[in-house]
Amino acid sequence: MSTSNPARTASPDPGHPGPTSTSGARHEEGPTVLVAGCGDLGTEVALRLAARGEHVLGLRRNTDVLPSRIDGLPVDLTTDVPDLPPGSYDRLAVVLTADGRDAEAYRETYVGGLRRVLEALQVRGVTSERAVLVSSTGVYGDTTGELTEASPVAPTRATHEVLLEAEALFARTLPHGTVLRLSGLYGPGRSRFVEKARRGEVEDSWTNRIHRDDAAAAIVHLLTDADSPAPLHLGSDRLPAHALDVADEVRALLGLPPHPDRPRVGEDDGRRLVSDALAATGFAFTYPTYREGYAAVLGGHGRRHP
Repeated sequence: MSTSNPARTASPDPGHPGPTSTSGARHEEGPTVLVAGCGDLGTEVALRLAARGEHVLGLRRNTDVLPSRIDGLPVDLTTDVPDLPPGSYDRLAVVLTADGRDAEAYRETYVGGLRRVLEALQVRGVTSERAVLVSSTGVYGDTTGELTEASPVAPTRATHEVLLEAEALFARTLPHGTVLRLSGLYGPGRSRFVEKARRGEVEDSWTNRIHRDDAAAAIVHLLTDADSPAPLHLGSDRLPAHALDVADEVRALLGLPPHPDRPRVGEDDGRRLVSDALAATGFAFTYPTYREGYAAVLGGHGRRHP
């Protein structure tokens, strides 16, 4: 059941510089939702929550690019604790993205950034009723076969260990929250796979993906409509697939012939993520497979947020 509050007029905090915004909808008690990390995915989450009537505060370094429906508070979470304006912050979405791909960059963002967000909420004396931390299915490392939430993690990189450290911090601080481990994100403005498919450079492997809009919708669902969400969910579409099959679908949508016929990898040569638990919460995918998803991407639906 949704716990959205009706929009009201904001009451400013004397002496507090407050967030930057041109949004018309307000709540007297201040922001009801905090989205920590308003990149492409986080911004889409924030927009969907604002469309439900929530007063959303989004954190990112440069808030000038945020849509007007989102209040923006500029902060570098790798170094600073955000000075949050008063609000209920009933819901919290942590959707951080590291600047680099090494363990140090990951720790500064995913552990340090999360810790600073949690500290900021503690300073305000609020505890979110619903919280979602976005993580990655990369924590399963080289594990093959079908994987569910019950599958053991098997980190093979230092960055995987950092993600698990962040998940543990989140679980200790917000034991009622939900970690959402996302598979490969694709969507508007994400063209690397499309270009490889166009050039015929895709090698076969088992692949798992989720459209940006479905990832955002899943986060919103877990924050609002899901009945007692579990501590962990996998966020991946309903059809793990061979990369060559996906590439051939993309090529067909581009009006190109398929790749020359090549054998596909075997059942145990990769992992296949099972998102039954997320579906069981009542979540419905707009793009349940790569077919619908890439048709939308190549049809020009949606845009990538800056």
